[in-house]
Amino acid sequence: MPSILTTRTYERRLKKFIKLHPELRSKYVATIKLLAINPNHPSLHLHKLKGQLSNLHAVSLTYKYRISLTFLIKKDKIMLVDIGTHDQVY
Repeated sequence: MPSILTTRTYERRLKKFIKLHPELRSKYVATIKLLAINPNHPSLHLHKLKGQLSNLHAVSLTYKYRISLTFLIKKDKIMLVDIGTHDQVY
């Protein structure tokens, strides 16, 4: 099972995101738990991003929101990078 890592920047963005969208808190928790158990689970809709974000992957939180992440496969770690809408460019 991979480890889930965050940064201070991510934690600040998450706090702001949850404050703006408190109804998504339980969905967020469930998504992170599933990501830790099985990153390739179909309900996460894991996909590689394109363009300027091509070094990142994303999982869907809802149709509108996603969590961007990097995989550190060799070390069995997942680094959460950002949370926001699918239209945002970080």
